[in-house]
Amino acid sequence: MFVSVKARVLTDETSVYTEIPALLTASGVLEPLIDYFLHRNHDRSLEWMRKVTRSIRLFLEYLQANPTERDPHCLFQNFAQRLYTGTCNRETGIDSTGLCWSPRSPHDAARIITHLTDFFDWLGEVRSEESKINPRYAGGVFDRQTDEAAYQYRRNKAFLGHTWAANATMQSIGHRVRYRNLPTVDQGEPPVFPEDQFEDLLFKGFCTGDRYDYRGILITLLLHGAGFRESEPFHLYVQDVFPDPSSPRQAKVLIHHPHYGAAPSDWRDDRRQQKKSNRAEYLAHHFGLVPRTDLMDRRHAGWKGGMHDGAYYKQAYWFVPEYGEWFLELWHRYLKQVARFDRDHPFAFVNLKREPFGAMYTLTQYNKAHAAACRRIGLNVGKALGTTPHGHRHAYGQRLKRAGIDKALIRRFMHHSSIESQEIYTRASAREARIALDAAVRRLQGDPVVSHPGPAYPC
Repeated sequence: MFVSVKARVLTDETSVYTEIPALLTASGVLEPLIDYFLHRNHDRSLEWMRKVTRSIRLFLEYLQANPTERDPHCLFQNFAQRLYTGTCNRETGIDSTGLCWSPRSPHDAARIITHLTDFFDWLGEVRSEESKINPRYAGGVFDRQTDEAAYQYRRNKAFLGHTWAANATMQSIGHRVRYRNLPTVDQGEPPVFPEDQFEDLLFKGFCTGDRYDYRGILITLLLHGAGFRESEPFHLYVQDVFPDPSSPRQAKVLIHHPHYGAAPSDWRDDRRQQKKSNRAEYLAHHFGLVPRTDLMDRRHAGWKGGMHDGAYYKQAYWFVPEYGEWFLELWHRYLKQVARFDRDHPFAFVNLKREPFGAMYTLTQYNKAHAAACRRIGLNVGKALGTTPHGHRHAYGQRLKRAGIDKALIRRFMHHSSIESQEIYTRASAREARIALDAAVRRLQGDPVVSHPGPAYPC
């Protein structure tokens, strides 16, 4: 009944459109959700919109499966419970509603509830008249249901209690439901790419026959040697790489914000003066494109944000310095390959071996190439093993920590907004914990004042 689709939205008489996810219902597109996404389009990613769309779809599906529930408090509470328990009878495995939901993890359920909470709060603020079900309101059937749900949510918000708490889970005790805080769980081993396999990955994994995949090597160097997130290199322009004036053998790499980063310096106005503008305007003027964060196809590349250096860019801080030297040397070899193709975009990484030649290289293509490179050197591929692209950012953070780099500098090098953000990348591994305990035991054994004689057992 509900289908997630891609929509192009025109908001005025110009031909400018916004491309966002939408939810298609039996009576048309769900307009309140479109309005919500247009309101948040400046500060939220397409990935966030997709997740919100999924949450709203689940809630509407639950509404259709429970049409006789008239008590709004019970409706919201039961929806939240079914996220945790699923909708199938435990004994028979049958779901008479046809929803067939499996129990969700507490994290996933809490995220869905948070999406709905924020959506209903916003809807109540901007569509308050519609939510009172004005008979002249022209919205569709599901628009009315959504507005009514938001209205009832606001009325019953004070009574919902822990039902919608972000950290709530539940236990069923007969017909009663008791909520409790989730236990704190250690996140386990950091998913770090193995340092001793990195050079093999570059020069054996990204090599087939006698041909090197310089493009794959360069992206991987940015992740492992400078700690970038896997999507960030896909915003790199050719003009963003040059020899570092302070160390000419190293590459200076500046990955600019997709929207607000400064346009390349070769953009000139009618008087041949450098045009001061941003990358969004540069893409639109020269190529008729929007930033890759706004593309809803395979060319999409995310941008998480964080702290920027200078005028909306993130600089590569190479650690160790040799990685910056390798990058510059291989960059020049790669540019010779790129020069053979025409491009209708300014992005550095392009298709070299398949049509359309010169088109934007995609994150999906890189993930496949990285996985193949890992397998060529005998590594199994898995997030928990650290052998996906994100494992390189973890390796960078761990390397900085082992070298004793100050936390404030780690924050800068990894482009985190807050110093706490680095904790997931620098937490101790089980091996480090064992080493610390062994060292502590040796210290105790070497100090007669604090050494423990052991228990005294009776004869």
